[in-house]
Amino acid sequence: MRKGLAVMTCLALALMITGAAWAQQDKVKAAFVLLETIDDQGWTTAHYNGIEYLQEQLGDKVEISFTENVMAPADAERVIRDYAAQGYDVIFATTFTHMEPMVAVAPEFQDTVFMHCSGYMTADNLGTYFVRMYQAEYLAGYTAGLMGYKNVGTVATHPIPEVVRGINAFTLGLERGLTESGTEFDPDKVNTVVWLQAWRDPINETTLAETLVAGGHDLIRQMADTADSSLAACAGGVPAIGYGTDAAFYGADCALVSTVLNWGPVYTRTVEQVLAGTWETEQYWGGMDEQGAILSPFGASVPPEVQEKVLAAQAEIEAGNDTIFTGPIMNQAGEEQVADGVALTPVQLLAEMNWFVQGVSGSLPE
Repeated sequence: MRKGLAVMTCLALALMITGAAWAQQDKVKAAFVLLETIDDQGWTTAHYNGIEYLQEQLGDKVEISFTENVMAPADAERVIRDYAAQGYDVIFATTFTHMEPMVAVAPEFQDTVFMHCSGYMTADNLGTYFVRMYQAEYLAGYTAGLMGYKNVGTVATHPIPEVVRGINAFTLGLERGLTESGTEFDPDKVNTVVWLQAWRDPINETTLAETLVAGGHDLIRQMADTADSSLAACAGGVPAIGYGTDAAFYGADCALVSTVLNWGPVYTRTVEQVLAGTWETEQYWGGMDEQGAILSPFGASVPPEVQEKVLAAQAEIEAGNDTIFTGPIMNQAGEEQVADGVALTPVQLLAEMNWFVQGVSGSLPE
């Protein structure tokens, strides 16, 4: 994310491992370059939550610094270089637009580990990381379907594979839940998608959600960085599903559940490797099995029997049985897109998902 508009093509490749050697350490200095403020309710808040988790897990074994509001590439390069010059052992750049700046700085500091979120460029001392958010999105859709919501409105951000992948996973989970609950539904229209064309735009998030509610949609799916579309759903008397952080924390008490970016285990994993001297460059794409993407606690309106079914499905995914994008899968036109028994490859998931599954109403903007 922040998110690569060109997508993370190379993340789909096998891990890129080199023979770079790192010394074992008693304490690691870790720095984080953050896109916005730590209270933005979305992307940066999720990263900050991960930073706090890292500190809690490793205590005095890690010394942490971070810089907020690093948006421009020139600023990112300056901040990254400054941290490296100060002797930080590992530097995390948390947005796609930090990729080129990090690539520029990394060769100058061969004893520093550089980790870039959502990118695809690597070197002996530079790796990338992201999480399989689509797994949590599938389960969120499953939750809604089991509760009989069959006319969802999604306030989507940018029409890139990452976002389309999430919409498709949510819709597949929704349809599974509707089928299992015995709810009759229109197979061509269970999830209507409207586009924000931004990662964060609170005013338009609210407006689009209000329009969907006024149009009769029975649940709002938030995909932007603030909880405003979820809050608008609550105000309109329909439930919501949050994204990035727990929407209920920001007052959206109508949320059934939120899909949460859980960076803490990702950061702890990397810093522990640096401490042990075992870090190697890689392109890491962690799933629910490693707690990189999680569900928030369920809202009060979610029945215990629904929670039980969703948690059972989650356990299957965590056990390595991720069949979300295994065929048969039909596309928006009702044609077979993925054949029976065929699983989409990482490249197809990460770089080539420019199509909607059956059940999505809406189109991809040019």
